[in-house]
Amino acid sequence: MVILETATGNSHQVDITLVDNLDYQKITKARYFFDWKTEKQFEVYKLYTFGSNEILGLISLERIPDEWRIHIRLLTVSVENQGKQKLFEKIAGNLIAHAAKLAVEAYGVLTCVSLRPKTEIAKHYIETYNFRVTGLTLSIEVPEIIHLINRFDHD
Repeated sequence: MVILETATGNSHQVDITLVDNLDYQKITKARYFFDWKTEKQFEVYKLYTFGSNEILGLISLERIPDEWRIHIRLLTVSVENQGKQKLFEKIAGNLIAHAAKLAVEAYGVLTCVSLRPKTEIAKHYIETYNFRVTGLTLSIEVPEIIHLINRFDHD
């Protein structure tokens, strides 16, 4: 998986791993927009470039096995990676693709990834990641999940 440096277009390989207890000390609401300590009981993953321990994005996941679904509880990029002046692109897409890979590994072709976005960003998820409106949530299923994984994961 790679992210793109907006100033140069250079690609940087990234890794996505579980957040550990030491990480929570440097994950602040000012930089990551939420109190991530409240998500400790869920699977929280961090995205960072190889060779760096700087967290560029975070995602909190809840597995719902009875529905063959992984629900994205929270998703954010660091403050310097939002808006028109962001340093890197494709952080959120890589995190969503990671959730999709986990879902396929856990539940196979019947899997689903869902999220409940704020109203103003729902259109972005629909247009950019091919999510569909499913009641109060947005969701993506196979084959769109496979297309999303292939779009972001080139490993």
